[in-house]
Amino acid sequence: MNTAVRITAYAAVLAAAFGTAFGVGTGIDPVNPEPASHGKHGSTAAEVGGSGGSGGSGTGGAGDAGERPGGLQVSEKGYAFELKTPRIAAGRESDLAFVIRDGKGGALTSFAREHGKELHLILASRDLNTYRHLHPERAADGTWSTPVKLPAAGDYRLFADFTPGDGKTGNLTLGRDLAVSGAYRPGEAPAPSRTTTVDGYTVTLAGGLRPGSAEELRLKVSKGGRDVTDLQPYLGSYGHLVALRAGDLAYLHVHPNGEPGDGVTKPGPEVSFTATAPSAGTYRLFLDFQHEGEVRTAAFTVRAGGAQAGGAEESGDPAGTERPAKPEGDGHEH
Repeated sequence: MNTAVRITAYAAVLAAAFGTAFGVGTGIDPVNPEPASHGKHGSTAAEVGGSGGSGGSGTGGAGDAGERPGGLQVSEKGYAFELKTPRIAAGRESDLAFVIRDGKGGALTSFAREHGKELHLILASRDLNTYRHLHPERAADGTWSTPVKLPAAGDYRLFADFTPGDGKTGNLTLGRDLAVSGAYRPGEAPAPSRTTTVDGYTVTLAGGLRPGSAEELRLKVSKGGRDVTDLQPYLGSYGHLVALRAGDLAYLHVHPNGEPGDGVTKPGPEVSFTATAPSAGTYRLFLDFQHEGEVRTAAFTVRAGGAQAGGAEESGDPAGTERPAKPEGDGHEH
């Protein structure tokens, strides 16, 4: 075989090889790009009868929604969460200061009011034992600040829940880590429970979370063995529920089914929510409710999906022993 023939044959072999590789490459699904984040309040990865968010014991798997969970990113749609005090000391009152940056790098000063506030700041420890729902104040230059005193050292997560005032962007939930110095003792989230007590109130949870399926959560408030039927509106409703997924602390901001003054919703003893878990895993629920002029927080641990130790599929209902699950502090600093 002369040189020209050999070159021609070699080129044919290469062409066939590359053609095969191209065919294989196009026959395999491409790597999924990052899913789009939620637009308006109420459509994050975990759709909730009004709102949404997503971690921990498994990011992914059955029931995953196609959108990115809230609170896992520091910037989104041109807005960024800049924390000016990234570390504080345990046991001391400190001022947390932060800015929401707009697409041009300036401090955002125009916000739409959601549930009576321009911005809601949620703070939680990585072990989900400490929780705060804060309402910081904004200075004219766009700097937000709020005092806070945390009981224990460790890693915490801050969530800024807000809606820019441009009327186009919709609700955003951005997250930043906060380091709290001091003697550190790692903890674990409380075991799953259906009942918890806080300041003499007993709150019972019915229903649960199921990946990819809308499920109703009903929280019943009682005190001294009697149903509380005169709950007071707080942030425009009889209950305010935040859910965080253990592990990555993906954020799910849940809204109640109904509101005061709609002619249907009663002021207790039950507050109802509808939620879709973005994935199997363990979630921590924090219910804020107001009675006799004071806001209190009841906390629960629930599991969504996956197999239990016995091999059975979890129904989504909380399982395990009943035990108090009160978060550190009162859960509120305004």
